[in-house]
Amino acid sequence: MASYYPPVGFSFKVEFESLSTSEDDHSFQSVSGLSVDLETEEIAEGGENRFKHKIPVRSKFPNLVLKRGMLLNSEVIKWCKKAVENFQIEPKNITVKLLGENQEPLQTWNIVHAYPVKWNVGDFNAEESKLVIETLELTYQYFKVA
Repeated sequence: MASYYPPVGFSFKVEFESLSTSEDDHSFQSVSGLSVDLETEEIAEGGENRFKHKIPVRSKFPNLVLKRGMLLNSEVIKWCKKAVENFQIEPKNITVKLLGENQEPLQTWNIVHAYPVKWNVGDFNAEESKLVIETLELTYQYFKVA
């Protein structure tokens, strides 16, 4: 019998630095974009025709995408609306915590200098009984895993 079981991905919390203390504002349905790619540059060496050297250049981080059921009177949405409607960009640090069985943090991602680049509200349809889902897309400089 295995002694280690990987953590489950359905228990997590998203916190926005100096933005909201409401527990509802920390709850999301999904988080994606916690990945990093190392960009490389190819350099040809004179006289060596079998291959090109690949040199690491920089890290590249995709946008962070957060989804949840629409929340009225959300401080996070007010922050997003300031950015997309009034062009008042106020970068925030964000913490994503993967939680264990007792709601203790197992791993933490500290996202640096994030701001919204897209806010989307899901479709309305009188023929379906679905929750209204809002999607926030944030760009950021980098993240650190703690």
